[in-house]
Amino acid sequence: MLKITVDVTPIDATPSGVGLYVFNLIEALSRLESSESFDLGLAYQPGLKNWLKGNIDFPDTLKHYKKLYQIPLPVRATNFFIDYLPKLFPSYIESTLGETNIFHGTNYTVYPYQNIQKVISIYDLSFIRHPEYVDSVVQQYTNRLTKCLKWTDAIITISESSKQDIVNYLHFPAEKIFVTPLASRYNSQFLSNLDLDQEIKKTNFDFSKPYLLFVSTIEPRKNINSIIQAFNWLKQKHKIDHQLVLIGRKGWKYTPIFDAIKSSPWQNDIHHLDYLSDELVALFYSRADVFVYPSHYEGFGLPVLEAMTLGAPVVASNTSSIPEVAGDAAILIDPNDFIQIAEAILTVISDRKLRQDLINKGKTRASLFSWENTAKKTLEAYKSIS
Repeated sequence: MLKITVDVTPIDATPSGVGLYVFNLIEALSRLESSESFDLGLAYQPGLKNWLKGNIDFPDTLKHYKKLYQIPLPVRATNFFIDYLPKLFPSYIESTLGETNIFHGTNYTVYPYQNIQKVISIYDLSFIRHPEYVDSVVQQYTNRLTKCLKWTDAIITISESSKQDIVNYLHFPAEKIFVTPLASRYNSQFLSNLDLDQEIKKTNFDFSKPYLLFVSTIEPRKNINSIIQAFNWLKQKHKIDHQLVLIGRKGWKYTPIFDAIKSSPWQNDIHHLDYLSDELVALFYSRADVFVYPSHYEGFGLPVLEAMTLGAPVVASNTSSIPEVAGDAAILIDPNDFIQIAEAILTVISDRKLRQDLINKGKTRASLFSWENTAKKTLEAYKSIS
């Protein structure tokens, strides 16, 4: 029986980004174990601070899984070997993984195991295509990733756009790159299971006024300054009643974004709400007049899919992977043209029929994506090298 081990190190107490992908992937894979005849194991590495404190336990959210493998060195130590001494990578780490046949490195890194087939997840190449948008940690990915690809048997990525980037920039064989699209953390029934009045009480937000919505990390690549410019233009030229809501953790190089908010004549109508629970984010999606996502570059663009799932009409970029996700269920714009962004928003909030058409198309489009499908396509990648 095929024995697969997935690196779950990116999962923390409040997973987002890569951690959220890995969490949903292993949940979906675990449901396929018996029908697809494979064994699923999870490998985890502590961060350096926890390792020094002797805190190397698996996160509580993962302890119900049967096969848990603790990699005994912290991430920083193993990355050091990859970066500088790959030929001396500690062989005893491989022995901690039981009888693993395939190891899936889920965060741009996979270790040079000698007797295990190796799969690596590459979500996007923003650090190569747009180094100006990433922080110093992510800028180090290129050298490490290039080394890892020397011993990688297959790549998993999340869109055809990212696959093409990997072929073009990393020159990895296309036939060894597998596309496994993501899925929303929500389903169409999510809201019906919530006590909406209770959720509203958890915020200090006034839902009686209409609002435009953005959800993602607060960082330059997401092009939030253009949303603010478009919002200012709509307020000035068309006197719209709307607020602008930005939901997401601060990432990096975010100071200009908050400077733009402070300098806006309508700064009191712009709200940054930081990290919120899944339930509250769903509530904001469901009540938004427009979800606006003019990101410069995306490996997938999961917030677009989440917005469509929960009934928000979408205005989003016509770049990278976003057209793959949105199909004909969104208005796609040039992210470099804030006037075009503003005019698309105005069209949606001014035309009820168009808005409802976008909502209907979005829900239909979102139904094509599921974590079960993601898991099945991932299994196909594993089996291709087994």
